[in-house]
Amino acid sequence: MGGHGPMGMGMPGEKSKDFGSSAKRLARRLGPERVRLTGVIVLGVLSVAAAVAGPKLLGRATNVIFEGLVGRRLPAGVSKEQAVAALRAQGQGKVADMLQAMTHVVPGQGVDFTRLGKILVVVMAVYVASFLFGWVQGRLTARIVQNTVLRMRADVESKLSRLPLSYFDKQPRGELLSRVTNDIDNVAQTMQQTLSQLITSVLTVVGVLVMMLTISWQLTLIALVTIPLTIGIAGAIAARSKPQFIQQWRWTGELNAHIEEMFTGHALVTVFGRQKEAAATFEDRNRKLFDSSFRAQFISGIIQPALGFVANLNYLLVAVVGALRITSGAMTLGDVQAFIQYSRQFSQPITQIASMANLLQSGVASAERVFELLDAPEQGPDPLPAATLPAPVRGRVAFEHVSFRYDPETPLIDDLSLVAEPGQTIAIVGPTGAGKTTLVNLLMRFYEVDGGRITLDGVDTRTLTRDELRSQMGMVLQDTWLYEGTIEDNIGYGVDSATHEQVVEAAAATHVDRFVRTLPDGYATTIDDEGGTVSAGEKQLLTIARAFLSDPTILILDEATSSVDTRTEVLVQHAMNALRQGRTSFVIAHRLSTIRDADLILVMEHGAIVEQGSHEELLAADGAYARLYASQFAAATSPVD
Repeated sequence: MGGHGPMGMGMPGEKSKDFGSSAKRLARRLGPERVRLTGVIVLGVLSVAAAVAGPKLLGRATNVIFEGLVGRRLPAGVSKEQAVAALRAQGQGKVADMLQAMTHVVPGQGVDFTRLGKILVVVMAVYVASFLFGWVQGRLTARIVQNTVLRMRADVESKLSRLPLSYFDKQPRGELLSRVTNDIDNVAQTMQQTLSQLITSVLTVVGVLVMMLTISWQLTLIALVTIPLTIGIAGAIAARSKPQFIQQWRWTGELNAHIEEMFTGHALVTVFGRQKEAAATFEDRNRKLFDSSFRAQFISGIIQPALGFVANLNYLLVAVVGALRITSGAMTLGDVQAFIQYSRQFSQPITQIASMANLLQSGVASAERVFELLDAPEQGPDPLPAATLPAPVRGRVAFEHVSFRYDPETPLIDDLSLVAEPGQTIAIVGPTGAGKTTLVNLLMRFYEVDGGRITLDGVDTRTLTRDELRSQMGMVLQDTWLYEGTIEDNIGYGVDSATHEQVVEAAAATHVDRFVRTLPDGYATTIDDEGGTVSAGEKQLLTIARAFLSDPTILILDEATSSVDTRTEVLVQHAMNALRQGRTSFVIAHRLSTIRDADLILVMEHGAIVEQGSHEELLAADGAYARLYASQFAAATSPVD
């Protein structure tokens, strides 16, 4: 999907909120390229100067040819003044005036091919120089744009690592990916297409205007008359096309979002027989995208022919007035020819600048979306100086009167306290939304507590750097994450120096080795997040092996066995028992059978711990845990209403 096509995901869904400020900010990002920008401007001046000189030189060549043709028709042996006097005596005053204006005509002689050849050689050299200067300018422009975009991508990547988890929770994945990839691509394309062209167009307007004034200020005034008309037409059409482009980008985003949803959920769409509804939604959005795109392209496409019509009017006026001035002897044929070429060159860059309006709006709007990401509030900085954990790290975790809310108006966790002693396994159970995963997020400092504190071996986790804190933890989530690489690479993801033997040892301990060896390429088998060559349960086992290899002090298991079958679950439980030895473990589980041997089970409801104890103690208490356990293992004795 290209950045400028109707399916270009990077197009902004709305126009720039503050075009001027965003454009200036985008221009400031070119600051590190000052030297190259200076080179682009200098090369642009040289290229335009050479290109602008061409018509003037060609006008001289035309004069040489025309003067030669006229001179051949005059009687030889007389001077130009005598020929002019004779024409006036014959009543051919206008022809006499035209002959009088010629500077190199010689009666009786034809075209001076030697002089003509010299002029044409100079013209060729001038145009070759213009091409070479323009070529180098294009290379410099490409380097400037790509360096700028390279830094922008690096800034975005760095920014993403500093954003809190709450930012990603509030941003749709497709929207964030669009800003990071397609919007930056759109900025790059806009800068590439407008930077050198804008500089060249402005320089061309200035250079051509100067050359036209040196030829005839009267014709220059005639040429300038059409500029307000050109600007007015371009502005009116741009104003009409802008809302249509906004609709085009909006429906582009909605169509792409629908396609992504249907692609990722293809199996469920098929199972529930929703293909017709999905196709109908696609058809509706596709039709709306077609309509808006057609209107946008049609209206914006009028700019070129409309401005071309104005340019032709200008050409007509210049040609008529120029012809009259030739016959009056005020100008030569070569000067008028050069001026007509200049008038064409003068209108073309103005048309290009007008045509760049929509492209600039689109590019600046994309830049603004990237700037919004770069300006998003970051997570708090690590403390300076940071505290250090006592060696060796034992793994004692304490929640002391912890309070937290995602939304200030919605209570979640209030005054929660618990202690996990080194080597203990703490199981956390409860209904969905009870706050189980929130505890883990607070422990990992994905979110900061609103009140109270969390300590690791007596040290407040907020006084540690995040890297120091998280280096002590291993995590296995319910949603597996693998990246494109070999199985060995994925297992060793958290340990850069892991050897093949260590990877195999971790795989064997977590029952991964048994199925990896059945694969044709073994540990060299390439997989990705889709995991086409392995099942969902095997993917989960790979993430468990990854955690095993990292050898953490604190282990966090968030529904780690939810994707494995019953037989595999038994194997994984044995691996988990070995993995938890000597480590403080937090296990979030819905399958209560997996946490029966936990040292302490916490039952949470509405952000509070309502019960805690061992499996037997909680069953004997006949409270919330007993009800959860019964709902999973006791057979229903009556129909459900």
